[in-house]
Amino acid sequence: MTTDRRLEILRAIVDEYVETQEPVGSKAIADKRALGISPATIRNEMAILEDEGLITQPHTSAGRIPTDRGYRLFVDKLSAIKPLSTPERRAIETFLAESLDIDDVVKRSAKLLADITKQVAVVQYPRLGDSSSREMMAISGTANLARSGEDLGSTLSPILEALEEQVVLLRLLSDAHPTVHVTIGSEQVDSNLQTTSLVTVGYGADPSMGSLGVLGPTRMDYAGSISAVSAVARYVGRFIAESPK
Repeated sequence: MTTDRRLEILRAIVDEYVETQEPVGSKAIADKRALGISPATIRNEMAILEDEGLITQPHTSAGRIPTDRGYRLFVDKLSAIKPLSTPERRAIETFLAESLDIDDVVKRSAKLLADITKQVAVVQYPRLGDSSSREMMAISGTANLARSGEDLGSTLSPILEALEEQVVLLRLLSDAHPTVHVTIGSEQVDSNLQTTSLVTVGYGADPSMGSLGVLGPTRMDYAGSISAVSAVARYVGRFIAESPK
């Protein structure tokens, strides 16, 4: 059973690794986090976290990085979602307020999400009446994956190929929930995407109307991505609700 102290250490490892892309050692945690415990105690707790399969030691580095299980526990235990900054909120409001129609708001939302999260953003067109738009989507930010090449390694090409398949993307979004849902690494059904994480949510009064999300490496700013996806989904839902039927 992971104690509160170990959870704080896991949180510190995730935060530091997401920020620096470097394995995290006990001294870095002791120096940057006011945990009130020594590096030696942190090392002991890290050894237990490693035994529990929540962190691992890459290569011969003295530091540790989170595993998929570690990220999952981190996400499940997020006590607060990182609030968007005032400039980010204003950017969303201004950018989407200029939308001319549903097609425009979908494309703008995808671009905005990709810009805010620095991930790949996918926005499904709303299912309205008998429209074939259940089946269309906008995608933005695939270049962000190339900038994450160090995280993704040899899996980058298969990921890009998977994203080109609209059927794959539709399947990724088809399970969207009324609340934000996070799929991490090995939890991905598509084997080509198992070095990535996906953050999705349904939008509108009826979540089956459509969904949106972001996809990126497992070394993702989960709190920030969840916050951005939630905010954009609210604005898209509001735009559709206020649009002439």
